[in-house]
Amino acid sequence: QVQLVESGGGLVQAGGSLRLSCAASGRTFRSYSMGWFRQAPGKEREFVAEIDWTGGDSIYADSVKGRFTISRENAMNTVYLQMNSLKPEDTAVYYCAASRRFPNFYKDDYYDYWGQGTQVTVSS
Repeated sequence: QVQLVESGGGLVQAGGSLRLSCAASGRTFRSYSMGWFRQAPGKEREFVAEIDWTGGDSIYADSVKGRFTISRENAMNTVYLQMNSLKPEDTAVYYCAASRRFPNFYKDDYYDYWGQGTQVTVSS
């Protein structure tokens, strides 16, 4: 069992930056690849980024490529999402998730555990 808790969301102006964190419980964090997803009001949840077990490989959605960076620190059981050059269309609830597979081909049903989410709001 893995519990995930996101933090770092908030309100930011367009062009600004935020760093999201996702802290995992348990001693098996390094056994999981980690992903970030987001869900805007009235829209389906969508893939943002994922990272493999060691942090050596990562995949991004085209909409965030070059602006967002996913990273992990296994010693701290934490995965991060650095978000730069934020746009109003990035406004959403952001979720982290854990999977035993990599890659996960953008599929949220490949993930085994989910956090509760953290709100990110980008004002224009």
